Amino acid sequence: MFVLELTYTAPVERADALLDAHVAWLDAQYTAGVFIASGRKNPRDGGIILAAGVDRAEIEKIVAADPFTVEDVCAYRITEFYATKTADALAPYREQLPA
Repeated sequence: MFVLELTYTAPVERADALLDAHVAWLDAQYTAGVFIASGRKNPRDGGIILAAGVDRAEIEKIVAADPFTVEDVCAYRITEFYATKTADALAPYREQLPA
């Protein structure tokens, strides 16, 4: 599983101008089954996305296609972790530690 942390590198007005395209990109990843949660950080200096079901190389490709990345309005920090314990509702995303 991945935590994708977006931090704006440009004024928030530039992000707002790209918001519709960013949301369409998010929706495509939800439809593909990759994203499981997302939202703005508070204070509003970026956002957080939880992603699962793909490897790091695929996550990097997905992040590179975000309109925020393409237009250079944010930087991503990608953190991979093993979700070995979850709430019951997230049981399908539970992972085993690698051998």
